[in-house]
Amino acid sequence: MPSKSAAHTEDLREAEAAFHESRGLMHAIAHRILGSAGEADDVLQEAWIRWQTYDRSTVRRPQAFLATTVTRLAINVLQSARVRRETSLGQWPLEEAGTGGDPALGAVDGEALEVAVLILMERLTPAQRAAYVLREAFDYPYGRIAEVLGQSQTNARQLVSRARRHLAAEKRATVTAADHRQFLTAFSTASQAGNVAVLEKLLREEIVSYSDCRDAAQAA
Repeated sequence: MPSKSAAHTEDLREAEAAFHESRGLMHAIAHRILGSAGEADDVLQEAWIRWQTYDRSTVRRPQAFLATTVTRLAINVLQSARVRRETSLGQWPLEEAGTGGDPALGAVDGEALEVAVLILMERLTPAQRAAYVLREAFDYPYGRIAEVLGQSQTNARQLVSRARRHLAAEKRATVTAADHRQFLTAFSTASQAGNVAVLEKLLREEIVSYSDCRDAAQAA
């Protein structure tokens, strides 16, 4: 009968083998979310520490468990104040990325997009968000942005510039789940199906609603 120490050593060896087998997938997931190989390596180190100390007897599919762990860790890093300050949202997954037919990576792209859209809604006014999204995600010229928003080209440029600055700030607004889902759906439809008209309409409506609420608050 093997000793307790020998059994523990064997258990760790099996844990290391499972982790090594999933390492390529985990690194791809972390890198896709964070856009940085160094950050991805850090996430994998944290995942290894958690995997070592986790009750692995309860895990039926190590690869799925490890992929989920890395996804959550990477998204936590993405949401951290440090990454929000140092990373331009234009480098984040604002457009659908190729997944190579891997459903796991497809799911990760979806989660990362949700985070990016939420930060847009938390950090920017509707006008700033509209100008930024149309410019950065859909490469609209400033003249077209001005037409969509009913602004001058100068104002359109200023809105995009302010949006970039505000994305690096710490101040956040409260976003409801319904508003988040509505914007995410419209953005995804525009990105994947090319139906930008629906997104344009939503952006205009948000600006009008925001202006009405602000005017009412000032009047009160």
